[in-house]
Amino acid sequence: MKALAATIIGALALSACAAPATRISTSLQRYGLDEQRSDCVGTQLQSGLSLGQLQQLGRAAKAYRTNDTTPGVLTTSDLVRVASELKDPEIALVLGKATLACGVTP
Repeated sequence: MKALAATIIGALALSACAAPATRISTSLQRYGLDEQRSDCVGTQLQSGLSLGQLQQLGRAAKAYRTNDTTPGVLTTSDLVRVASELKDPEIALVLGKATLACGVTP
């Protein structure tokens, strides 16, 4: 999904009253992912990562986009690459599992 990283960044910036899974799902739906897969990714990331890990992934994806030659496009593959460069290998593992389990192709 082309805008997964931007979606996660946006989801983390939304209202603090909603659960991370709900915020991620809502943002994914705005970028065109169907409700079922959006809910799946949000649930997978919320259950597999701490809020700190979600924020770390969001910050890394934002920094990646800043230096990218096409900052408006960040594919799932790009996000997995960003996650794999973080010092916490669990982030990349959970993200990879979520995209596979939910049928979101890189």
